[in-house]
Amino acid sequence: MCRGITDQDIKDAIENGAESYREIRDLLDLGTCCGRCAPEARAIISEELAEIAARISVAA
Repeated sequence: MCRGITDQDIKDAIENGAESYREIRDLLDLGTCCGRCAPEARAIISEELAEIAARISVAA
């Protein structure tokens, strides 16, 4: 991804409490140039949040 932001950077932000594209955008300065990375970043965020939700529901 641009600005040197990796998939792992996004995943780490979620593990550290970020819960939305907006939070991650502000935290990592993601998608602030041309925005071409936004769809891929949103997909990664959605996948990670879905995995967390699945783990929580299994644990409950």
